[in-house]
Amino acid sequence: METARRGLFEPGPGIGAGLRDLPANINLKTGSAGLVAAIFGCSGPALIVIGAAGAGKLSEGQTVAWLLAIYGLGGLISFVMGLYYKMPITGAYSIPGAALVAGSLATFPFDQAVGAFVMAGVLVLILGVTGLIGKLMRWLPMPIVMAMIAGALIRFGIGAVNAVSALPIVVGAAVVAFFLSMRFLKVVPPVLSALVVGLVAVAFTGSFGTNEAGISFVLPELTAPSFTIDAFLAIAVPLAILVVGAENAQATGVLMAEKYPAPVNAMTIISGIGGILAGFLGGHNANIAGPMTAICSSDQAGERREGRYAATVINGVLFAGFGVFAGAVVPLILMLPGPLIGAVAGLAMINVLVMAFQSAFSKPAGYQIGAFVALIVAMSNVSILGISAPFWALLFGAVVSMLVEKPVEGIDGGGAAIGAREPA
Repeated sequence: METARRGLFEPGPGIGAGLRDLPANINLKTGSAGLVAAIFGCSGPALIVIGAAGAGKLSEGQTVAWLLAIYGLGGLISFVMGLYYKMPITGAYSIPGAALVAGSLATFPFDQAVGAFVMAGVLVLILGVTGLIGKLMRWLPMPIVMAMIAGALIRFGIGAVNAVSALPIVVGAAVVAFFLSMRFLKVVPPVLSALVVGLVAVAFTGSFGTNEAGISFVLPELTAPSFTIDAFLAIAVPLAILVVGAENAQATGVLMAEKYPAPVNAMTIISGIGGILAGFLGGHNANIAGPMTAICSSDQAGERREGRYAATVINGVLFAGFGVFAGAVVPLILMLPGPLIGAVAGLAMINVLVMAFQSAFSKPAGYQIGAFVALIVAMSNVSILGISAPFWALLFGAVVSMLVEKPVEGIDGGGAAIGAREPA
C-alpha cells in the first residue's frame, strides 16, 4: 500500500504491457468468466435501470442515453484499469444506486437528478484525489473487510440455491454440470459448463422468457443538468457513499482476498471521473463494480492470477458493446431466465466466498468479534439514512473491534496502522 503515497495513481505495468500480454492470457477460462460477468451485469441490473427510467417517465432516447452512459463508460473503465494494472479491476455501475434514483425521480425532475449524478462523481473524485480512501483502507483490519465481502456476496450463493427451486430442471442441470466439470474436466471452466448446459436445458424445456424492455433502437437523448441543493443532499451524497462504501469497498476487498495489491486511490479516482462523465450523458454513475470484479478475479478465470485481467478486458468489451447497442440488445438478453443467470453468478463466486470466510475468521488473524459483526450487518442488507449495508458493516465491525478486542502485537490485521486484536 506504500505506492498510494507516491502520487494520485498507484503505479502499474502500463497499458502497453497489458496489451502486449493480453493475447497470451485470452483463453477459455478468462473468456468464460468475462462472459458470465457480462451476462450477469447486462440482464437483471439493466431491468432495474429501465424500471427507474420508467418511474421518472423518461423518453426512450433518455433511457438509451442512460444505458449508454453506464454500460459504455463501465466497459471503458474495465478496459483501462484491467490493461494498465494487469488486474481484474472491473467497471460497471451501482445497482443499489439505480434503485435509489428510481425512488428519487418521483420527487425530482430528471434534469436535477442529472445534476446530482455529476455532483456525486465530483464527491467521489475528491475522496480519491485527497487520498482519504487509501488511508482508510490501510487502517481497516483485513478480517473485517473480508467479513464484509463474505456478507455482501453471500446472497449470490444463497440465490443459486433458491434458483434451483425456482427452475429445478434448468438450474439443477447447470449446478450438476458445474461440479462434474470441476471434478472431471480440468480443461473446461466449470462456470462455462454450467452456462452451456443451462442454456441447453432452457432450449429443451422452452424456458426462454418473453421480457420486453419497452424501448427500441433510437438515438440517445442528452439532458442538460440542473444543480440544486435539494438534489445534492437527496441524491448526490447517498449515491457517492454507495459508490465508495459499497461498490469500491467490495471490489477492493475481493482483490485483496485474491492477493492483488488493489490500487485504492486509482479505483476511487476513476470511479469519480466515470461518475462525472456518466452524469453529463444522463447516467447515474460508472464505477468499479464489486460482484463482477469477484467473478473476473476468481479462480474460474484461470489458475494464473496474473492472467485473469483478460477476463475483465473481455467483460469491458462486451459491456461497452451492450451500451452502444442497448436499444436492440436489451430485449434479447432479458429473454434468459433470471434463475439461471443468478445461479451461474453464484457458482462463479464460490471460491471467492471461501477465501473471504477463511481470511475473516482464521484464528491467527484476530478481530473475530468485529469480523462477525461486519458479516451479519452485511448479510442483513440493511439501509440506514439511504446508505447500504457494506458501509455500515465496515463501520460497525471496526467500532466493535476497537471496543471489545485488545491489540495483539506481531500480527498484521490487514491495515498498515493496527495489528490483530483478541477479546478484551
